[in-house]
Amino acid sequence: MNIVVCIKQVPDTAEVRINPETNTLVREGVPGIINPYDLHALEAALQIREKVGGKVTALTMGPPQAEEALREAVSMGVDEVRLVSDRAFAGADTWATSYALYKAIEKIGFDMILCGKQAIDGDTAQVGPEVAEFLNIPHIAYVRKIDDVNAGGIKVQRLMDEGYDIVESTLPVLLTVVKELNTPRLPSLKGKMAAKKAVITKMDMVAIGAGEENVGLKGSPTQVRKIFAPQAKTDRKMLQGSIEEQVNTLVQELRGIKCV
Repeated sequence: MNIVVCIKQVPDTAEVRINPETNTLVREGVPGIINPYDLHALEAALQIREKVGGKVTALTMGPPQAEEALREAVSMGVDEVRLVSDRAFAGADTWATSYALYKAIEKIGFDMILCGKQAIDGDTAQVGPEVAEFLNIPHIAYVRKIDDVNAGGIKVQRLMDEGYDIVESTLPVLLTVVKELNTPRLPSLKGKMAAKKAVITKMDMVAIGAGEENVGLKGSPTQVRKIFAPQAKTDRKMLQGSIEEQVNTLVQELRGIKCV
């Protein structure tokens, strides 16, 4: 089974910086990590490979420094890594990002695509479903457990507000996964050694066969008007006394700020 896992290198949330001119995150020179939800997607892909065989390819779109995330994926045990990178991709919104990933995945070939449910830097949860739409394949979101997978299809549990749904699909299929799915493995020493020597295949706009009008800012139908890091608030107040006294004090505090 040929499994493609879409991962993203996101800024360490303690080091977020904003470009005031473009209203986009500054990624150059900022410590990066693999998007936490994507680690669960990687683990799921590796477990499926261990069960039914095949190959796991980690794919990311980003600047050259995103190679670090791909090497970490190699250290976990993926078979192949690809970096979709081109200056023309800069400033892409979710539509343009999904388009570029879709074109790259078409070139790679796949039976299944796994993604984290969302990236912690944008929190849109749109890229996975949009890739599935571009590829015209089924998509199951918020997968919390994989009950069965074989060449004929897959059976999963989809997390809902009150419990879960059981969903079955034929292949190919795209899944977006939640943290309840598994516990990502730690890189092995052998994996870390392999990561240092791993060959990362780079794919630019020409390699994936994308049109310039569909990528980057040119291909983005949405534009960010403003983005900013929230200011940390330090005002805190501990309530003392009995439960009744604490409730009365809280009500008075809320009335003071006109919340009640």
